[in-house]
Amino acid sequence: MSRMLTNQVVAITGAGRGIGLAAARQFAAAGAIVVIGDLDDDVAAKAALAVGGRAVAHVVDVADRESFARFVDLARQQGPIDVLVNNAGIMPLSPLVDETDAATDRIIDVNLRAVITGTKLVAPEMIARGHGHIINIASAVGRIAVANGATYSASKYAVMGFSEAMQSELAPSGVDVSCILPTVVDTELAAGVSAAKGMRAVSPDEVAASIVKVAQKPRFETWVPAWSKGLFYSMNVLPRRVRNGAGHAIGADEALRAVDVDARAEYERRARR
Repeated sequence: MSRMLTNQVVAITGAGRGIGLAAARQFAAAGAIVVIGDLDDDVAAKAALAVGGRAVAHVVDVADRESFARFVDLARQQGPIDVLVNNAGIMPLSPLVDETDAATDRIIDVNLRAVITGTKLVAPEMIARGHGHIINIASAVGRIAVANGATYSASKYAVMGFSEAMQSELAPSGVDVSCILPTVVDTELAAGVSAAKGMRAVSPDEVAASIVKVAQKPRFETWVPAWSKGLFYSMNVLPRRVRNGAGHAIGADEALRAVDVDARAEYERRARR
């Protein structure tokens, strides 16, 4: 049975742009009270105005526990948090040998540690109430590692592992945990990145629709587009040599290596800020 989202408090990190902003719009349209979190206060404020309704915005640096805790406390002013969408993420791309230690730390802090921190901050209250939902935005590369984004892939693999453990840990308390695994999404994060042959970049609205659908009817793992899940699990039963050959044939092994550097320049600068 689908859950009603009317008057539900939904907190979304990284909601000033892209997938997070699209999700904020769709949650608001479904009647939810949306709390937008973003690192840039101006971007967050403009996003809240664009979403309209009862949407509010607060600054949050998800890599800073104190900042994340303040965001959660401010979100609670709207009521108990019913849904936390851990959406904030960064994807600097380079061969690992060229990746600075600072970049490695930032990727892990934003993409993985923040998911753990957010869960720690909201789970106790959800457990006490006997319901709640934590939705983690992972990635197809959380199941399919790709060259030139090794640390990014590692962070998303870890999000999947963490989420699977938390699903088992929180289910007896009535708290749901879900993961969304998009392929290439047409956002600034994927600037200059091309989808594999035979695939297209999905829109933020498509991913957002899956997030809202999962909030209404919880399930653990949702791929966007949906058919990519079947492709992954079908390929995964094949020997590695065959999988590698098939991946090379459609250009999947070059997806994060053959990028348009100029198109990514501004995103890379901001991601490493």
